[in-house]
Amino acid sequence: MRFPHSTLLLLLPLLHACSSYAPPDKIDGLSRQALVATMGPPDMERQVSGGTRLEFPRGPFGKHTWFVYLDASGAPIRSEQVLTESNFNRITSGMTGDAVRLVLGRPGEVQGLARSRGQVWNYRYESYECRWFQVELSAEHAVRSTGYGQPPECMGSDEVIVP
Repeated sequence: MRFPHSTLLLLLPLLHACSSYAPPDKIDGLSRQALVATMGPPDMERQVSGGTRLEFPRGPFGKHTWFVYLDASGAPIRSEQVLTESNFNRITSGMTGDAVRLVLGRPGEVQGLARSRGQVWNYRYESYECRWFQVELSAEHAVRSTGYGQPPECMGSDEVIVP
């Protein structure tokens, strides 16, 4: 398919305007403004010991969430991708929803439970299997249980299509 030159010229600024998926490999020396210009606005900003943490959920189906830590002067000092099984193992029964968000960031999907019994937070993540991590919260917003499940996009169809 060929595009007229005028169409390509219109699309070029849009490509440049897209935010970066992950933080730059080298964040030393970057300013907060440069980081946000590269990644776009953070989903959440939290005060943490020694500075600030910016949270950037990313990717198709939200399989990555980057936490970027800034020192007291606002300069980026480190980053980490937090949707990992080791972090999922830190989520235990009785934790509050706020405590879960401190470890994993915002869920990719939230489902309500029947009769207002709470919610299930779903976190897709990068893995060899098509799975997501699920956190069941009570109506009081405390973790009732956790586990792994299969997201809807991975469930096969029993339907056979005959040409």
